[in-house]
Amino acid sequence: MVLLGALILLVGLVLVGLRRGFRVAVVPLAAVWIVVGWWSAEVQPGPPSQRVLSGYADGLSRQVRGRVVRVRALSSAVDQDKEFMPWESEAAWEGGEKAVGPSAIPRGGAIQVDLRVEEVEEVTPDLAWMTPVSGGVRVMLMADGVGAGGGNAVVLRTMPTHAMRPHEWGTQSISPPVSRSDSPVVAGLDGLPDLQCGDLVEAPMRLKVPERYRDPGAWQYADYLLAQGIGVHANVKAGKLVRLGGGAASLQCRLYAAQGWAAGRMLGFAGSRANRMLPRVMRLSGDDAGMLNAMLFGDRAGLNHQLRLGFERTGSFHLFVVSGMHVGLLAGLVLWAARRLKLREWVATLLTISLTGGYALLTGFGAPVQRALFMTVVFLLARLLSRERSVLNALGAAALGVLVWSPSALFEASFQMTFLAIVAIGGIAVPLGEWSFLPYARAADRLGDVWEDARMRPRAAQMRVMLRIWGEALAGVFGGWAYCVPARVMRCFWLAVELALIGMVAELVMVLPMAMYFHRATMFALPANMLSVPLVAMVAPMALVTFGAALVSPWLAMVPGGFTALLLHGITGVIGQVSAVRMADLRVPGPVWWVGLLALAGWAFCMWAVRRSRAWAWVAVVVLPLIAVMVLWPEQAVVSAGAMEVTAIDVGQGDSLLVVSPEGRTMLVDAGGPVGGVNEAAEATSRFDVGEEVVSPYLWSRRIRRLDVIALSHAHSDHMGGMAAVMRSFKPRELWVGVDPDSKAYRALLEEAKELGVVVRHLRAEDAIALGSVSVKVLAPEFEYVNAGAPVNNDSLVMRVEYGKASVLLEGDAEAGSEQAMLSRMTPVTLLKVGHHGSRTSTTPEFFAAAAPKDAVVSVGKGNTFGHPRYEVVERIGAAGTKLYRTDEFGLTTFLLSGDGGIREVVGTE
Repeated sequence: MVLLGALILLVGLVLVGLRRGFRVAVVPLAAVWIVVGWWSAEVQPGPPSQRVLSGYADGLSRQVRGRVVRVRALSSAVDQDKEFMPWESEAAWEGGEKAVGPSAIPRGGAIQVDLRVEEVEEVTPDLAWMTPVSGGVRVMLMADGVGAGGGNAVVLRTMPTHAMRPHEWGTQSISPPVSRSDSPVVAGLDGLPDLQCGDLVEAPMRLKVPERYRDPGAWQYADYLLAQGIGVHANVKAGKLVRLGGGAASLQCRLYAAQGWAAGRMLGFAGSRANRMLPRVMRLSGDDAGMLNAMLFGDRAGLNHQLRLGFERTGSFHLFVVSGMHVGLLAGLVLWAARRLKLREWVATLLTISLTGGYALLTGFGAPVQRALFMTVVFLLARLLSRERSVLNALGAAALGVLVWSPSALFEASFQMTFLAIVAIGGIAVPLGEWSFLPYARAADRLGDVWEDARMRPRAAQMRVMLRIWGEALAGVFGGWAYCVPARVMRCFWLAVELALIGMVAELVMVLPMAMYFHRATMFALPANMLSVPLVAMVAPMALVTFGAALVSPWLAMVPGGFTALLLHGITGVIGQVSAVRMADLRVPGPVWWVGLLALAGWAFCMWAVRRSRAWAWVAVVVLPLIAVMVLWPEQAVVSAGAMEVTAIDVGQGDSLLVVSPEGRTMLVDAGGPVGGVNEAAEATSRFDVGEEVVSPYLWSRRIRRLDVIALSHAHSDHMGGMAAVMRSFKPRELWVGVDPDSKAYRALLEEAKELGVVVRHLRAEDAIALGSVSVKVLAPEFEYVNAGAPVNNDSLVMRVEYGKASVLLEGDAEAGSEQAMLSRMTPVTLLKVGHHGSRTSTTPEFFAAAAPKDAVVSVGKGNTFGHPRYEVVERIGAAGTKLYRTDEFGLTTFLLSGDGGIREVVGTE
């Protein structure tokens, strides 16, 4: 009702304003558009919550039947993209096999299958039947018993026509009977099934709801899946999948299949004999093919992690994902070719739109590609109709079309960054160039058109005359071919100047979304992009030619493939050198809301100023960098004055705690990570990093830019897994550790600390350190304790942190043996971080009685399969009158400890 009333009022103001003139009505008219958009966003339906399907994620194994809507082949284990993240590693295989995580995925391969669920098995002690349920499940389908290099075929069972239906099952049957078909379906490569879009399949699954991290700024995988129609996920072995029959495929599934087919052909060429015969520098490797697949088709499954990190650090990752740039390059190439063939203008326009649209579909038709295609179509049609070809007009039309289709896109990072980049180029950079060097750049073109001299500025016309004189002088010495050399050199010079201006303005504008969404200030983005963009402009069309030739024959693709590899290696070499510089990537908190509004107002002023006059354009030149400085200006970290803060961060089944002294000294104890046996899980191939995606965003939300200390309790992956990412982002002054176990991941962490200049300090019992007004006393491990083997829980660095009369005991995963050794030094504490997630091997009665905490907090994952915290531990804490806080129930929890021994709890973000 409020929006409706505001709309009626604004429409009245528009009508009144129109009587006085259109300029008077502009402001209320803009407000009308804002209110209409707001109302559209309110009424736009969100993705279904799929609560009914989520209710079946109760730990039981159930038959799930559904139709295939997407099949995606993964690399040796899990695709290294966020999309294939956290399959919780404590989830057990169907049938009672031991718990496995990403690191335990068979190297024989896996495929990701999205199913549109049709029926799910209801299970009771006496009966089982299939019930209709709607929703989506993402299945990680693993090969059966295929090791590295294995190739055993798996026979998929098919349901014959005479198979029993659900209503025919006997009352003693707990799961539907399945018969083997006389003509079984043989699985594909590495024992994985060859599934097709629309196939009806069935398998026993333990459904799981993606975990949510209740911390400010944390990226939510569950919301990402819901936007794709996926509510739950599961791991399934290929041998347990039953194919019941085929069916009609959806358009989206066919698009995904086309994308996978195209990526497979590029990988096929990389592995062909023709490619292997080329010299190394001109040979496409598997990593190269993965980069090209990401660039051309939007398939990031083969994108090398180190290469990706290098492009992210230099602010040039957008070059290697399908974006508006690639759509524009293809459209320009097709239009240029059509004009060379002297096709009619309308034929060339329709051909360009058709081929560009087909390419957009081949890439999966993501949101950035949709926007780029829409704007390209608008621009080409405007050109065909001889209308004013304004970049901003085309941008406005594209933005309006996208927002009409999906109003919520306004709040998406990709939408904002796409249009901000075009605003920077078309709205600020190009007009600035018109006031400065672009007239000279045009003057260096078509020197033979003498009549053009009179239409140019005097200095530009003078330069044009000088170029002719220099050209005639060179032609007299070297021949007629040299006449154009001065003009071409000058055009190249002005092209470089234009590229520098566009890059500089774009980076100054993009500093806001980069800080807001990615917490990066890419210090060397301008030189990296200046060197890379021209090469990418050549790589993209050359790679398309290579792809087209490879469809005919790998031998035909040798020549374009060699040139593509040469250009690609040049780009990766440049990016590698730039990203190796330590200052190439500065991680920063996002600015407060009012800074963002000031930045938007400043850019609007710049767009007005560069069109006003040369003097105003110079004002805009000064304002642009000031806006960037304002966005990146360090703000005071959010601290609790007069109290020591201990915050248990919600990292699922792991540990991460932030300790902040009253004056703002910071210590992070552990950083979460994947659950596993010891250090192997830390080497999981899944790219989801709790340190980067959960812990760091929370620290940035507190405006923290640098940590004083990072303390590692012990080298298990659920404590150490996210630490490397946090250390890279927050450059702590010191890293505190206890013992040095035999762990490859732990040694890698120490090596990274050395490279970053972080001081590593080994601590033992009775060590004491001051952290501002807070004192840290180490209680374990004992001085004589040694562990030369794999990490164990009793390696834990146990610390008592004191502020006045208040204290907190951070126990890590210390178990009974370590607790017994600490008893002689134990005195009551205000707050206890319960050891080992509430396992019965920790928090022994004697130890807990000695600690006698007022409050206790346990960091534990929701629905974990370990049964943490154990009932007897919870009962023991409750019997003592201690208040217990659990991160699986309360999420992020903060405790404020005052110097007089008082404690106050703050749950979540309240």
